[in-house]
Amino acid sequence: MEASGPVPSAAACAYSSCYCEENIWKLCEYIQNRNRYPLEEFYAVFISNERRMVPIWKQRAEPGDGPVIWDYHVVLLHLSSGGQSFVYDLDTVLPFPCAFDAYVEDSFKSDDDILPRFRRKLRVIPADCYLKNFASDRSHMKDSSGNWRAPPPLYPCIETADSKMNLDSFISMNPETGWGAVYPLPDFVRRFSCKR
Repeated sequence: MEASGPVPSAAACAYSSCYCEENIWKLCEYIQNRNRYPLEEFYAVFISNERRMVPIWKQRAEPGDGPVIWDYHVVLLHLSSGGQSFVYDLDTVLPFPCAFDAYVEDSFKSDDDILPRFRRKLRVIPADCYLKNFASDRSHMKDSSGNWRAPPPLYPCIETADSKMNLDSFISMNPETGWGAVYPLPDFVRRFSCKR
C-alpha cells in the first residue's frame, strides 16, 4: 500500500457529498500540482449505464450489506508503475486507496448476478484530459424550484474556455461521444486487473 501516496488521507481530501465528479477532479488537480507522481498513471473513471442506474456496494450512503443505486459514480484509478493498481473512492467504506481487484470484487460484485438493465459500464479518462475538459455549473444538483439537492462545494464551479457544463458527455456510456474509452465491466476488469 502507498503509505505517503499521491493524495492525502480520505479525511484530508476536498470532499462534497453527491459531487463525486468534482471530488475526483480535485484529486487529479492535487496530483498535478504536487508533481510527485506521473499524472499519466491516473484516470478518472465514470461508472454508469444507459439507464443511469448502477448498483455499487460498500458505499457510505448504504451502511448495510446492500448496494447503492447511483445514476453515476466517479472514482480515481491509479495504474502504479510498480505493477499494482489502486482505486480511490471517497464514498466507500473500503480502504483509501483500495487495491484494484479487492475494490472490484467488493464494490461491483459480478455482472452474472445482476439484471442486464443494471450492468455497469465505465468511461476511463486520463487525468490530464479530465482536468483540461471537464466542466460543471452544478445545475444537475438543483431541483425544479432551483433549490440545492445537496450543498455545493465552496470553491467556484469548474469550467473550461469552451464549456461551463459538459457533465453529461462524461456520464454518457456511448463510446462514440465524449472523452476516454468506454468498457463494459468485464472488459474493464480484464484490462486493468493485476490478475490478467
